[in-house]
Amino acid sequence: MLVRIVKMSFQPEKVDEFLSNFEANKTKIRTFEGCNFLELYRDQNNSNIFFTYSYWDSEDNLNNYRHSDLFKGVWAKTKPLFNAKPEAWSVDKLASLE
Repeated sequence: MLVRIVKMSFQPEKVDEFLSNFEANKTKIRTFEGCNFLELYRDQNNSNIFFTYSYWDSEDNLNNYRHSDLFKGVWAKTKPLFNAKPEAWSVDKLASLE
């Protein structure tokens, strides 16, 4: 399993536009082949900074998503809203406690 973390910082006046786009596409992203989990977080101190956490069966599944029409459509609407370059990490989960 691969965990993907993406940090995104938006122009403050564009946050609602981002949230609307995420709401419209979150189920499609979550049900994309190989995606098993998707969450969106908002920074408590900077309301225009968001993080997505997603779990993927493999890097191939993530890459298939990143090259899909779904991703291209979501990204085309998201990219112009940024006020800083997004950052992304692919990590392995080492421990999880509930």
